[in-house]
Amino acid sequence: MDLFRSEEMMLVQLIIPAESAHDTVTYVGELGLIQFKDLNPDKSPFQRTYANQMKRIGEMVRKLRYFHDQMVKAGQTPVKRAVVEGEEVTLDELEIKLSDLEAELLEINANTDKLQRKYSELVELHLVLEKGAQFFSSARNGAAVQQRRPAADGLLSTEEGIDRPLLSEQEMQTEPSKTARLGFITGLVPKLKVTSFERILFRATRGNMFLKQAPIEQPVDDPATGEKVEKTFFILLFAGDRARTKIMKICEAFGANLYPFPEEPNKQQQMKAEVEARLAELQTTLDAGIHQRDTVLNTIGYNLEKWTDKVRREKAVYHTLNMLSRDVTRKCFVGEGWCPVSSKPKIQDALQRAANDSNSQVNTIFQVLHTKESPPTYHITNKFTNAFQEIVDAYGVGRYQEVNPALFTIITFPFLFAVMFGDWGHGIALLLGALYLIINEEKFKSQKLGDIMDMAFGGRYVILLMALFSIYTGFVYNEFFSVPLHLFGESSYRCPDPQYGIANCPMASTSGLMKWRDTPYPFGVDPIWHGSRTELPFLNSMKMKMSILLGIAQMNLGIILSYFNAQFFRSSLDIWYQFVPQLLFLNCLFGYLSFLILLKWSQGSKPDLYHIMIYMFLSPTEDLGENKLFEGQTYVQIVLLITSLIAVPWMLLPKPLALRSQYLQKLQGRTYGVLSGVDNNDVEDDGDQHEEEEFEFSEVLVHQMIHTIEFVLGAVSNTASYLRLWALSLAHAQLSAVFYDRVLLFAWEYSNPIIKLIGFVVFAFVTIGVLLIMETLSAFLHALRLHWVEFQNKFYHGDGYKFHPFSFETLAEEDDI
Repeated sequence: MDLFRSEEMMLVQLIIPAESAHDTVTYVGELGLIQFKDLNPDKSPFQRTYANQMKRIGEMVRKLRYFHDQMVKAGQTPVKRAVVEGEEVTLDELEIKLSDLEAELLEINANTDKLQRKYSELVELHLVLEKGAQFFSSARNGAAVQQRRPAADGLLSTEEGIDRPLLSEQEMQTEPSKTARLGFITGLVPKLKVTSFERILFRATRGNMFLKQAPIEQPVDDPATGEKVEKTFFILLFAGDRARTKIMKICEAFGANLYPFPEEPNKQQQMKAEVEARLAELQTTLDAGIHQRDTVLNTIGYNLEKWTDKVRREKAVYHTLNMLSRDVTRKCFVGEGWCPVSSKPKIQDALQRAANDSNSQVNTIFQVLHTKESPPTYHITNKFTNAFQEIVDAYGVGRYQEVNPALFTIITFPFLFAVMFGDWGHGIALLLGALYLIINEEKFKSQKLGDIMDMAFGGRYVILLMALFSIYTGFVYNEFFSVPLHLFGESSYRCPDPQYGIANCPMASTSGLMKWRDTPYPFGVDPIWHGSRTELPFLNSMKMKMSILLGIAQMNLGIILSYFNAQFFRSSLDIWYQFVPQLLFLNCLFGYLSFLILLKWSQGSKPDLYHIMIYMFLSPTEDLGENKLFEGQTYVQIVLLITSLIAVPWMLLPKPLALRSQYLQKLQGRTYGVLSGVDNNDVEDDGDQHEEEEFEFSEVLVHQMIHTIEFVLGAVSNTASYLRLWALSLAHAQLSAVFYDRVLLFAWEYSNPIIKLIGFVVFAFVTIGVLLIMETLSAFLHALRLHWVEFQNKFYHGDGYKFHPFSFETLAEEDDI
């Protein structure tokens, strides 16, 4: 039914043979036109028919996610390609293949991690050997220098002193029986922990230790975590086994890695050579392991998209099969679901193809069920209309087959936005942004965008229409970045003194300009109004009255659409006791105000419309005097006032009384049916009686009273709410004028080109940030409120639920593997 109403739906029942159930559900998923109902709501996921299959598929999903994480870690991306005929694999084959690949990848990763840990340890050992050698070499050189100094007081020989360069002179003079051999340990500690490490060591040993440290220039891979960490080399000298035990525990607590360090220089060189040789061997082994891992990941990446799609489809199929009711005796599945009436031939064709492909001897039985259950709402949209439908659905999904506001929102939403945003310079900037999103549509579809960018891309066609309407209203307001342009001819005003032009007329700000012709400016606002002393009064009056006219027109449209709803659902009560009084009440008051505005514009007279509307209520019979616009105006206003007063009880009382009368007639007719012996529909009658007994006149009356009060008060508040069109338009124009006058023109008064450039840059930034982003968002939200509250509440219930068919096309969005 196009976009005016939702598609006509029907509840269908499918009786599917067990041997063709999988193929049938698969074909239905490819078609995407049936919303299945869960016929096993009381069963848990583990009690359903295909619980084991779902468990297997869950394990396959885990493996695929693991493969994807490994590819991201390795910097690879899956290959997107079309599935070639003959490459299809069954679920069992895919399960075996995924298990083999996971086992192989886990083994490779385990060996690689083990080798990488060993490699990192050897790298740290190599650094310890280098830094330790430098420390011992500098210590020996210092000891040699001291030995060359003049001997004093029985010093040891130079040769023996060099052998123990780290011992103090006093220690070397003590008796051999009283000396304790110094021990030392070397290693690496994280740089961030060095200060605490040194402090704890000093306290634990009571200062009986010597710590020497040197920073490592580049971060190294930590063997425990595999992360890059900045570390510091340390060598710690101590005396005694107790001190050694304490120090070892402290090193373990601070995550320090300890490595052996030989004292003899020859052994140091030999150990360093061995470490370098082992590093070279490990690097070769690691490269081979990484190459093998990349080969496996390349194989996985070539098929990952295909496997993911396969698993995702199978998961959806078995999930749907679990929603069906299984008839064990007949060896079949029974399913129920909603589908569009127009799609019946397509569904039957898919069911026939599924039966043929599965070699089933019995075809699937397709039959329509009759129910009183409310069907889901389904609107067929495209990429252009989808964004407008989403705007409406954000308020509430429409009731089944009620009038869809999205059809009218396509025009009214961008137009009301443009009324508040009217500037054709800003509109062109907005248009360029929308065209950029539309031109690069295919590229952005395949990318993951941020929240804000994704929202803008989804509404690209809304932004396009908003920009086009903004350009139109900008021409109407004659504003180009707040600058008026003479695009449509000469102004209707001139300077009273012929020797002056309009721009330099001295009377422009005093007595004013002179109108030299009766014909108005060809299109839009005469540019001469901009910058004049009467600009704000003129534009305020025009935009305020225009806002009221647009508001009354849109609210009347909403009431008229309520008539189409009532007519479609055959509700004569809503037509006579809701549509008619609402239309009379709104137009007898605010429709009359709109008529006066148009009449005042056409006559060029100066009556006070505030005075007319106020005294229409306070003193309806009073003579209007100079505020009179037409003959018989007083009598017309009295008739309109009386009609609007009659419309209020018209909305309040007749509908509840009529519903009560209908209820009593049905109740009386059912009683006569029982007395006359009609027993063939006892169960149905009992159900109807149960429904009818829920009718409460007091509840209906209170509900109608609330609805009436809401409409009467809303007619006033909603009309006033449309004045936001005037307020936002005025604010946008004044902000634009301030930025242009106080930023751009101010900078242009200077002859320095740098100041001009700075002024232009600042003007561009504030225009983009404030006028093109913040003001766009503000106008968008206000237009959204006008549609949701002032327009849609006249006819739109929005209490339905959306049609979500079982479709493979939406699986990627709903189930991210």
